[in-house]
Amino acid sequence: MALNRALIFLGPPGAGKGTQASRVAQRLDVPHLSTGDMLRDAVTRGTELGRLAKPIMERGELVPDQIVMGMVEERLAQPDSAEGFIFDGFPRTVPQAEQLDKILEQRGFGKPLVVEFHVSPVTLLRRLSGRWTCSIGGETYNIHERPPKVAGICDVDGGKLIQRSDDTADIVQERLAAYDRKTKPLSDYYRKNGVLETVDGSVGVEEVSRALNEILERAEGRNGHL
Repeated sequence: MALNRALIFLGPPGAGKGTQASRVAQRLDVPHLSTGDMLRDAVTRGTELGRLAKPIMERGELVPDQIVMGMVEERLAQPDSAEGFIFDGFPRTVPQAEQLDKILEQRGFGKPLVVEFHVSPVTLLRRLSGRWTCSIGGETYNIHERPPKVAGICDVDGGKLIQRSDDTADIVQERLAAYDRKTKPLSDYYRKNGVLETVDGSVGVEEVSRALNEILERAEGRNGHL
């Protein structure tokens, strides 16, 4: 199966977008793109956009859309993106989506294929607030769904498990509320454009993968229209 377009995964934190994006990218041999990675790479390489973004990032402020979209345009011009690519969690706003549509059209990709992951707030809270990470090797556990054999200790290397500050219940609820305010309008935007499909992100990883495969097969050769 050839992708030959932009594949965009939408959904709140904890919906499973990253896991599925990595799987699909590997299977189709296309890049899995993250604006965060793009920003860090541009800063490391000292590009013009990276030099503009560095002081903003160091202050902990949001990088303006003008810089972000410039990096996106540069990244999509690289040879490995010629057969398509996957965005996980981008765009975040309707203005970004509108600008991305223009870039895709200019590069001959046509309309994107957009998949929104639906997961109930209760499930998201359970997933995110139950997430703990090994302080040594980075192995991730969930005390509700995938607990370690010994509480607080990593199965792999015996490292202490720690919880990210933004995975506490109160912070998780704030993150989900922020998503609803800023990012959910994208659903309406892409639905009106006729390119939005949905999957149930609350089921198992393999079930979600099968649902995504069906969507990709159905959309193949249709210029993003489902």
